[in-house]
Amino acid sequence: MGILRRYLVYVYLFITFFLWGSLYVVSKYVLDKVPPFTVSLVRYAISFLILLIFIRIKKFRPIERRDYKYILIIGVFGYFVALVLQLLGTKYSNASFASLVNSLNPVVIMIMAAVFLHERLTFQKGAGLLLSIIGVYFIIGGVHGSDMMTGVVLSLISVLIWSYVSIVIRKISHAYHPLLITAWSMGVALVCTLPASALELARTPVTWDAEVLLSLLYMAVMCTCVAHLLWNESLSLAEAGTCSAFYPVQPLTAAALGILFLGESVSLAFWTGSALILTGVMLCLVHLDRSRASSRRR
Repeated sequence: MGILRRYLVYVYLFITFFLWGSLYVVSKYVLDKVPPFTVSLVRYAISFLILLIFIRIKKFRPIERRDYKYILIIGVFGYFVALVLQLLGTKYSNASFASLVNSLNPVVIMIMAAVFLHERLTFQKGAGLLLSIIGVYFIIGGVHGSDMMTGVVLSLISVLIWSYVSIVIRKISHAYHPLLITAWSMGVALVCTLPASALELARTPVTWDAEVLLSLLYMAVMCTCVAHLLWNESLSLAEAGTCSAFYPVQPLTAAALGILFLGESVSLAFWTGSALILTGVMLCLVHLDRSRASSRRR
């Protein structure tokens, strides 16, 4: 990779994880006025339409019938269940906590890859896992109040489900473009979310003001479509391990924006847990990057 392209991919990655980090802050604001299934419905509807335009322009190879079951699993359990739990986790805790718990995704994915795909779990990965678990212990120990604990637990369940879904995505990612998988899985989630949102709207009053509409548009266009496009472009220019090494930008962005715009306060336990979790994630990802680089040299 040339020097210009290398720096360009770093810019792409920083923007991607900054957008994903800001998603938690915007979600926290919107969820005070709009219930979670309706937030997901609007986000998926806009994102699906935009991604569908890209699919039509690019003319990707269509999903084969035998792989429909994978799209259903990704759509139902990933975009419908896991991401709604992520929203609920943000609603009940705060943007900083929810984003930090979500940063465990690379570590949990490695564990599930070892279980389901029989990928090797090395000593370095194990050390990273241990540090991350200790970090979660510090965070939970610093949580006060039943709502905060509920939010952290929901975020953890979301991470577990999404990590399993990521293994399913890995199974078919060699056959189809990631944007194609994302678009049709999001279409499945959109269908699942419709009745849940209708029931929600019948029971819950919603405030549709200009700030809420702009926030939902930002979540759909910037945090979903633009972020996914930049992420996919980054993966085409650099190793997956290098790309994932930018993951810590996400919780740090959420924490900074949460403090700045939402007035969130974080304890010493949060920062201690953050340092342990992010160190653990980096241990796993640096190992991944090195192992892939060495295999490429061979």
